[in-house]
Amino acid sequence: MRYWILIPSFAIAQLVLSQGAMPLSLQRATDLAAEQSYAVRNSALEAEKAIRREKEILAIGLPQLNASGSLQNYLDVPTSVVPNFFGNDPEFLEVQFGVPWTTTGGLRLDQLLFDGSYLVGLAATKELRKQSDEELEQAEKEARITAAKAYYAVLAAEEGARLLKETVPVLERSYTESKALFENGFAESTDVDRLELELQNTRDRVTVFERQAEVANAYLLFVLGLPIGTELDLTDPLQTLIDAPGSEELLGSELNMDAHVDHRIAATYERLQVLNVKNEKSAYLPKLRGFFSYQQQAFGNAEVVDSDWYPASLWGLNLDVPLFSSGSRSNKVAQAKLTLEQAQVNLERVEQQLSLEVRQRRSDLQTARDLYENARDRLELSRKIFERTSTKYTEGLSSSFELNTEQSSYIQSQVDYVQRVADYLNARTELRRSLDLF
Repeated sequence: MRYWILIPSFAIAQLVLSQGAMPLSLQRATDLAAEQSYAVRNSALEAEKAIRREKEILAIGLPQLNASGSLQNYLDVPTSVVPNFFGNDPEFLEVQFGVPWTTTGGLRLDQLLFDGSYLVGLAATKELRKQSDEELEQAEKEARITAAKAYYAVLAAEEGARLLKETVPVLERSYTESKALFENGFAESTDVDRLELELQNTRDRVTVFERQAEVANAYLLFVLGLPIGTELDLTDPLQTLIDAPGSEELLGSELNMDAHVDHRIAATYERLQVLNVKNEKSAYLPKLRGFFSYQQQAFGNAEVVDSDWYPASLWGLNLDVPLFSSGSRSNKVAQAKLTLEQAQVNLERVEQQLSLEVRQRRSDLQTARDLYENARDRLELSRKIFERTSTKYTEGLSSSFELNTEQSSYIQSQVDYVQRVADYLNARTELRRSLDLF
């Protein structure tokens, strides 16, 4: 019944649409995704279906009561020809047995007394329900991961646009000064053209980052299950998320294999296949059912129902004993055993894959952290070099070629820095995924 929590969350989003930007922290984003993303909502419905399926199977072994009724009217009552036992003519007599109207009403009670497959089915439905809950948990985890990455993507694109926008006024000033120098005969037209070209390229890159931010924001809304057009206010600054403690703890965390949702799903599937083998073997066992039937009938010539009703009751047992199936049952058991072996192989594969992923993600996080720190240092160095070169150019101690070169280097450092930030945050997220810490 967990999917009912989606309704208030979605109603809140609709309310925010009419009131302005929706404040959204990273934690709130991941929580929203785990509540109302499309994948989670579908998994929640599957979990609810599993509950209903369990109740359906349970009901098979409980008493089944059915009522029946019928109304018959012979337009022509059947006529039978019998020998004339009275010894007089004619030799045969034409007689009618029955009356035109017959009314019947009855009840039948059936009860399953023994069926091996039913007992196995009860156990299997519990495992299926557990599997649905685990798949819902897995969907929630994946939704949190996707929401976190989408959140980072928006912040990274906005950071790229911000960094480049800070460079635009410096370029505009250099371009204006260079143009003035050229107009007074102290600079070449090539110097002006280089600066104008770099200024245009920088503005284009700002536009690219801004559009990337718009697309990332729309994708974040999709991941959260919010209407497209909802205005978001991301409240967690990018640098705060980068500096958040936890990377060292993540690198030192050990994988709890039995608690990992992917491992639990594979283990549940294996148990289901064990039950499937038992179910196929139960086909060799007899089945026993009991029943009780009670009915009443009324007969009439001119009316639908006469005053007299005649009861009839019956009880009994039905025993079905399988004897020979020409190998059908044995081959079904063999197939079930092979499927069980496949499930065991899959469980082993999942264990090895999870261990390998954790090792790989640790390495990825260490690499991403180192590259981020290097990109951060390079960005600071490039900024200092560019500012010094810009000052020298203003004082006539540096050429426009040098200024243009350092500007290009600085812009490239900004782009690299934004990419390394995204890689670092995503690497941290992927390691948390592998460790099942979402």
